[in-house]
Amino acid sequence: MCKDDRNLLGIVSVLLLVTLPALVMADDSEPADLNMRYVRYHIDQTVNDDLTHVQRIEVAKKVLKERAIKRIKKTTISFSTSIQHAEVLEAYTLKQDGRRIDAPKTNFQVRINKGAKENAPVFSDRTTLTVVFPEVEVGDTVVFYYQLTQTEPMFPGQFSASSWFSRAQAYDDVYIRLDVPESLRAHYQTRQMTEKVTTKNGRRILEWRFKNSDPKKNERQDYSVWDSESEPGFAFSTFESYQQIAETYGLRATPKAEVTERVSKLAAEIVGDETDTREQARLLYEWVATKISYAGNCIGVGAVVPHDIFFILDNRMGDCKDHATVLQALLSAKGIRSTQALVNSGRVYKLQKVPMVSSVNHVINYLPDYDLFVDSTSTDTPFGLLPFSVSDKPVLLVDGYQENMKTPATSPAVHQQRMKSVVNIVSDGSATGEIELNLDGMSAANTRKGFRHITADQEEKWLEKVFRSEGYLGSGSIEKDDPSPLHGPYGMKVTFEKKSFIHRPGAGAFRIGPLLPSDAPIQDYITSMVEPVEDVDTACSGGKSVEEYSYVLPHDMELLAKPEDMAIEGAYIKYTATYKVEGNTLKVVRVLEDQTPGNVCSPKLVEAQRALGLQIIKNLNSQAVYK
Repeated sequence: MCKDDRNLLGIVSVLLLVTLPALVMADDSEPADLNMRYVRYHIDQTVNDDLTHVQRIEVAKKVLKERAIKRIKKTTISFSTSIQHAEVLEAYTLKQDGRRIDAPKTNFQVRINKGAKENAPVFSDRTTLTVVFPEVEVGDTVVFYYQLTQTEPMFPGQFSASSWFSRAQAYDDVYIRLDVPESLRAHYQTRQMTEKVTTKNGRRILEWRFKNSDPKKNERQDYSVWDSESEPGFAFSTFESYQQIAETYGLRATPKAEVTERVSKLAAEIVGDETDTREQARLLYEWVATKISYAGNCIGVGAVVPHDIFFILDNRMGDCKDHATVLQALLSAKGIRSTQALVNSGRVYKLQKVPMVSSVNHVINYLPDYDLFVDSTSTDTPFGLLPFSVSDKPVLLVDGYQENMKTPATSPAVHQQRMKSVVNIVSDGSATGEIELNLDGMSAANTRKGFRHITADQEEKWLEKVFRSEGYLGSGSIEKDDPSPLHGPYGMKVTFEKKSFIHRPGAGAFRIGPLLPSDAPIQDYITSMVEPVEDVDTACSGGKSVEEYSYVLPHDMELLAKPEDMAIEGAYIKYTATYKVEGNTLKVVRVLEDQTPGNVCSPKLVEAQRALGLQIIKNLNSQAVYK
C-alpha cells in the first residue's frame, strides 16, 4: 500500500446505489481533437463466493491520426504472478476493409520478476505481457481481449472494483458487467452510466453502460487536484467504512511491528544517551529515513502486508509499509506510542463516497503524544514536517481511528527564506559582492538536499554556470552549513565577482533581483500567481520570502530613478517593497508573505491572488536608472 501500489482493488455492507446527474456541456463547445477512439470498452467480471474473481476485458481502439499509431500498436498489461493469471483470448488488427490480422505469438513478450534460481522474488513478482499489433494504419482498429484470474483476494473476505472514463475521450460503447453472489453485501456508486440489475440462481448481475461518442475539447491544464468522482464511472466495495479498511490493513500489518531483542538493542544504539522522548523520536525517525532505502513491495498480498522486520533490517530496504513498521517498532522499544496511518500521496484530497482501498496508497506514522505525523520514506523531510504530497489529506489511523481526520496542511509560518545581497559596482561596470541566504522549513530541507552530495569543485562550477546563464562571466565561492542533518535552519554565504554587471560608460538601467538561484525567491511566488486561472481546485501552499539588496554605486555614477515603494495586501497575500537612497547606496527591502491556508485553493481564491500578483510583478520588474 505504497506510492506505486495503485493496483490495489481488494475491497461489505448494505447495498447502496448513488447515481450522479450527468454534466451537460454546451452544444456550441469546441469538439475535441482526437487521435483515437474507443470503439468498445467491455469488462465482464465474475466474483466467486470466496471473493476470488475472473475478469474478461475487451478493448477495441480505432486509430484516427498518424501520431497515435506508435502508442496504439503496442499494449501492455501487468499482474501479480503469485495471485493472478492472465490469458490472451484475442489480439488482432481489424483493417478498414474488414480484414482481420491476428497478432502472432511471436508478437507477444513476457517479462517476469522472479528470484534467482528457485528462490522467491524479493520485492516484486510482477509479470508484464506486451502484445504488438501487426499492420496498424490510420482507420484501423486494434482489438485486445484477455482474461485475468485472481486466485487470492488482496484482503481476506473483501472485494472492490472501480473505474472512471474521461469526458475528453471518445467512447462509443462502454459496458461493465459485474456478476456477484446475491448474498454479497456491498456499497456501490455509478456516475453518468445507465444501469440494469437482475438476479438469477443466487447471483446478482449489475450491468452499466456509458457512451461519449462526441467529446468536447478539454481546456484543463492543471490536474494537481483530482476527483475521480467528477468523471463518469463506478465504484463497488464490500468494505462498510474507511475505518474497516484501516482495521483490516492493521490485522496483518500491526503484528509485524513486534519489539524483538534486536529492535530494542537497535533503538538503544540510535538514541544513545538522549533522555527526552521527543528527541528520541526524532533520532529514530531520522535513522529510518536515512538508513532504510526505498523499494516497492509488489508481491501478491505483500502489496498490502509489510515484510518481517528482520528482513527489512537485514537488507536496509523497504517500501512505505516497511518503513512505517520498522519505525513503529523502534518507537515502541523506547515507550513512544505510535500507529501506522493510511493516506493518499497523489492528487487526491478527498475520499470517495464508497469506501475504496484505492483512495489511499501510502503509509506513514502518527505519534499521538505529540499530535505529529511523520513520513520516513522522505529522506529529506525534517522531523515534525510532512512532504507536500501527504499534507492536508484525509488520513486513516490504523489504531485509534478518528472520523474525518486529516494530516496538517503545509504551514506557511515554517517555510521561510531570507536573502541579503550586497553588490559593490565598480566604475568599469563589473561588480563584487556577497549574498547571505538563511532558510527554514522545507526551504531549508530542499536546499540541504541540493548540496548534500556535491563536491567543492562542483559548487564552483555551479556558480560559473549560474553566471553564464545570465550572460555574465564570473566566479565565486560558497561557505555553507553542513547539509547532512535533516532538521533545523540552513544558511549559506556566497562571495562573488561578475564581469560587465552593468553597461559602462554611459547611461543604463539594471533590474533589481536575486543574483543566485534559491528555493523560494519572491519572483517564483508571483510567477505562479499570474498563471491563467482554471475553473477547478488546484494545489497551493504559502510561505515567506524576504529579499534585501544594497547596491553600492561608484562615485562617478549617478542614480537617476528608482522604483516606487509598494504596499499591497489581500487574499492571504501581503507584499511590501521599499527603495531608499542613502549616500551612494540604493537599499531595497522586499517582503512577500503568503498565508494561504491549506493545500487546495479554489478558483475564486486563485483569481483574487492573481489580481494582486499582476500588480506586484510590475514592481518586481521595475529598474534602477543611472548615468
